[in-house]
Amino acid sequence: MILSFTHDDMQGSVAVTVEQVADPTAIGKHPSAAGFPSCTAVVDYPGEGYRALFGWVQLVRSTDNSSGGAGFDMDPLCLFEDSPSPYAFFGVRPTLFDAPSRVERSPLHWTAHSYLARTPLDDGERRVRPLLGFSWGFDIDANRRITLRPVQALAAADWDAHLPYLAASHPGWAFDGWRSSPGGVRP
Repeated sequence: MILSFTHDDMQGSVAVTVEQVADPTAIGKHPSAAGFPSCTAVVDYPGEGYRALFGWVQLVRSTDNSSGGAGFDMDPLCLFEDSPSPYAFFGVRPTLFDAPSRVERSPLHWTAHSYLARTPLDDGERRVRPLLGFSWGFDIDANRRITLRPVQALAAADWDAHLPYLAASHPGWAFDGWRSSPGGVRP
């Protein structure tokens, strides 16, 4: 799926691919991860340097998370779980990569909301402004079969529903609503 966004009056896009992992060792995973999904989201944007500085905020709802699947949790890269930043990945045109798996293939519903966002450098506070978002995930049924969910574009209401949680989880950051975010996509 290709999703578009506008930033600094320039058009950008994100190519999202979700596929089942055939060779877990090729992506740095244990062999037990075969059949689970991997998601890659590649940013294409003509701006250079600081103008192309973006981050990925990813939240996950799964039946084995802290709320038993009732709500979303932050999904930071495991190296930065204790970081006060809401970003899982950050940099110049950063690629989002995730390959969730479980050792046991028990029934599970797993959904990610992944958002490309920016943080203005000229702002007096750490502010997150969304540019686009998409949903993806997988299910494990009672027969241990893994089924991938299709990638779907997320709307303003999806991001805005996360705002109370984001603000509580990262009190040192400000989070703009989707519609108030200059240059963001307006689904």
